Amino acid sequence: MQTIGQVIASYRRKKKLTQQQLAEKLHLRNIQVTYKSVSAWEKDKADLPAKTLLALCQILEIPDLLEECIGANPYKIEKPDPMEGLNEQGKQKAFEYIALLLASHLYDKPEAEILPFAKRKIKLFKEMASAGTGNFLDGEDYEWYEAGAEVPADATFGVRLSGDSMEPKFVNHQIVWVRQQDTLLNGEIGIFCLNGNAYCKKFQRSKKGVFLVSLNEKYAPIRIGLNDAVTIFGKVLE
Repeated sequence: MQTIGQVIASYRRKKKLTQQQLAEKLHLRNIQVTYKSVSAWEKDKADLPAKTLLALCQILEIPDLLEECIGANPYKIEKPDPMEGLNEQGKQKAFEYIALLLASHLYDKPEAEILPFAKRKIKLFKEMASAGTGNFLDGEDYEWYEAGAEVPADATFGVRLSGDSMEPKFVNHQIVWVRQQDTLLNGEIGIFCLNGNAYCKKFQRSKKGVFLVSLNEKYAPIRIGLNDAVTIFGKVLE
């Protein structure tokens, strides 16, 4: 039997890697270690985190660590080799018969059926201006959009934005898809009506108050006061 460290050292040498080279390969997987760490693992002087151990098994192509360490993997299910009892002539006959079956295409594996995405019609409001459109959901300024896979399944309507206040995430005239709802969690982006004006903003609640926040930092947050009339139309689906 071997220890995990001995297995790692053995497979590293088979790959003709130095401890430094192995550490560099781990860096590529966002695992920041030095060659000293590799040395400690190989000497079984340091524990290996599970993520690192899995990465090492992939890099070093260790097929069965349990089998390497205890001699046999009790959980491994061995499939019998149908060719095991055949001589070379028999194996050749078997391969020839397999080739005939493949050539006939009578026994091909069924391919996964790709079902067409069922399209639906969804309201797309032509443009949500920054002012004067407080209750645009009740208006008639929309078109029916034939929604395919590009539209989230739980979207209720779409809005074409106006302005650059939500850049860089959303740009002028971009369509955002919205699920109609009247509440939002802190930090979620939604469509709002504040004192008769419609906005696409991030909802932010803190000790300082409740704000509608632009992603573009050149715009100051809009504070919602106690006397302000605010309605949440829905959550922008990202």
